[in-house]
Amino acid sequence: MTLVHRVLHPSPITSLAEYVERGGGKGIETASRLRPQRIIALVRASGLRGRGGAGYSTGRKWQTVARNRSPVEPSTVVVNGAEGEPGTFKDRTILRTNPYQVIEGALIAARAVGADLLIIALKRSFEREVARVRAAVDEITAAGWSRGIQIEIFEGPDEYLYGEESALLETIEGGYPFPRVSATFRRGVFKLSVEEAEAEHDGIRIGSSEVHRTTSAAAAHVAPALVNNIETMANIPRIVARGPSWFRTVGTKRAPGTLVCTVTGSTRVQGVGEVRIGTSLREVIEAIGGGPRPGRRVKAVMSGVANPVIPGSLLDTPVSYEGLAGIGSGLGSSGFLVFDDTVDMVAVAAGIARFLGIESCGQCVPCKQDGLVLADILAKVCRSEATDHDLAMIRRRLVTVTDRSRCYLATQQQNAVGSIIERFPEEFAAHVARTAPPTEPMLVAELVDIVDGVAVLDERHRHKLPDWSYDAVYSGKVPAESLPGTPAPWRT
Repeated sequence: MTLVHRVLHPSPITSLAEYVERGGGKGIETASRLRPQRIIALVRASGLRGRGGAGYSTGRKWQTVARNRSPVEPSTVVVNGAEGEPGTFKDRTILRTNPYQVIEGALIAARAVGADLLIIALKRSFEREVARVRAAVDEITAAGWSRGIQIEIFEGPDEYLYGEESALLETIEGGYPFPRVSATFRRGVFKLSVEEAEAEHDGIRIGSSEVHRTTSAAAAHVAPALVNNIETMANIPRIVARGPSWFRTVGTKRAPGTLVCTVTGSTRVQGVGEVRIGTSLREVIEAIGGGPRPGRRVKAVMSGVANPVIPGSLLDTPVSYEGLAGIGSGLGSSGFLVFDDTVDMVAVAAGIARFLGIESCGQCVPCKQDGLVLADILAKVCRSEATDHDLAMIRRRLVTVTDRSRCYLATQQQNAVGSIIERFPEEFAAHVARTAPPTEPMLVAELVDIVDGVAVLDERHRHKLPDWSYDAVYSGKVPAESLPGTPAPWRT
């Protein structure tokens, strides 16, 4: 059977007592008897890789944070639940079915890296998930599982960049989701105020998005943060309780375990399911989405908007980090957008370009400005109003959009949009030749929910402006120059 249930339970677990009855709590019980380095060694031996998109070794990440501990301030563990990748709904589904395993995993992580603060970062708009997690935290705290560790739930904004881990920390500190230069394992969440840090370190600003340098003195007060996403943390309890060998009984040698995947788009149904790593993409689409719509065939698949397009001819590729990288794409957060033979791929490219152009923060000028130009020209191609000169301009902007970029968003333009142009040149040529009917850019946006097998997209994104407002008139400014200095709604 293609679908499995290691992380994604078939029915919701409604209480901590029920979770314990089903075997929950054994991970944190085992961890309480182990030294921190032994816990990290177990996670490293398991081969668990981050399920947030990058696929980095979880154990190695924990080891790096542990080695960079501050001698003054305890570290912080942050659970990244800012799920906003188009086509992805796995983390919210996990929280709806069993938040206890996520919190248990995060508490184990806190013990491993010497953290006294656990922050579960969600979005304010995730009302259902926030309520579920708050109730679970109350139960776990009352049961004594979190002794010595403070648990906080942070409700952040809807912006896409809020999910980038350094921008996530920036937002938790009361700023806006602008990616930092410094790595999270070097500088995490402040325990001191910005003013205190500035006073102690000769006026060197080590807060906000102005970070460019730190000193060894400053580093002593700025403890690292361990940031892992929801699905990653959900795997931890059983790894610690049952051991690395058990975890490796499914999956591949280089990528053990399972993946919780989302399938939306041109399929019979849309949904979320868990599969063994190495299952073919075709099987994933069939098992979770019911396959393509009647009488249609799959033309292409996108793994979110971070990776190159996968043509329908490569559906037998294993869904794994190496498998998808081997065909020139990537796994990302396992959110698969399926497009059948009725979909205009120019509209897809235009929708992706617009989403990324709007969501760019503007700290890196080429990312924002070239991204918006790409969106405008691709919309022109959709309307069958473009020329060969416009296609040449798209290619030039795809080269320059990543200049001086501090995060991965601009590279996503190159990967996603560039690959669609490369794979489907005839569709772009048809619009330029006026032989293809005019169309509008496809709405590419965050999933709000999946209800009865139907994906619900955030329709508000159609009206979102490049300054991140929904005003009637665009201000002409980018978020990085218009928002600093204005109070953030989540500031405490």
